[in-house]
Amino acid sequence: MSLSVLIVDDQALVRAGFRMILEAEADMEVVGEAANGQEAVSEARRLRPDVVLMDVRMPEVDGIEATRRLLDQDGLDTKVVMLTTFDMDEYVYDALRSGASGFLLKDVPPEQLVAGIRAVASGDALLAPSVTRRVIEEFVRRPPASVRTLPLKLSELTARELEVLKLIARGRSNAEIAAELFVSETTVKTHVAHVLLKLDLRDRVQGVVLAYESGLIEPGET
Repeated sequence: MSLSVLIVDDQALVRAGFRMILEAEADMEVVGEAANGQEAVSEARRLRPDVVLMDVRMPEVDGIEATRRLLDQDGLDTKVVMLTTFDMDEYVYDALRSGASGFLLKDVPPEQLVAGIRAVASGDALLAPSVTRRVIEEFVRRPPASVRTLPLKLSELTARELEVLKLIARGRSNAEIAAELFVSETTVKTHVAHVLLKLDLRDRVQGVVLAYESGLIEPGET
């Protein structure tokens, strides 16, 4: 089955460029386009795409608010990948908190764009390598005091699952976690699935946000 994608950007040339890249892939179909956040929400509800490529900065309704509105819809399994021109966009953290599953720069090479969409559609989180750690450290350094308490649900995790969550929050891939814990990648995937299920998280990105917001790990830890 092909992956359905909705492209959201206020620049027609940008939308056309992404469409050309994605439609060259046998397993992808661009089902629609939108020029602002309001159109994005409407089209996503109508088309129910697997993935939305969502520009952060747009007129009327920006990408962050559109993502928040979209992902508030019950029964909608659409994943959102945020797009920006800058790798330290001040809206990155808000985008992740709104429920976005990934974050890419607009000038990402075509093969990385395609791979990123496939990764998010399969349930993985996606942060451009140049974004991950700096974003976490910059935007979670001073979270509100009200969220710096460990959620009760964390007590439901086993010691190994808690260890896996900490490694996810430090930006480790499944392969890196497997090597560090001396287990197979399949075992890691099982642990990750249990963590997301027990904590009621959409994906790994939300696990990263929770770990830092709650103070489970501190910015700068490696």
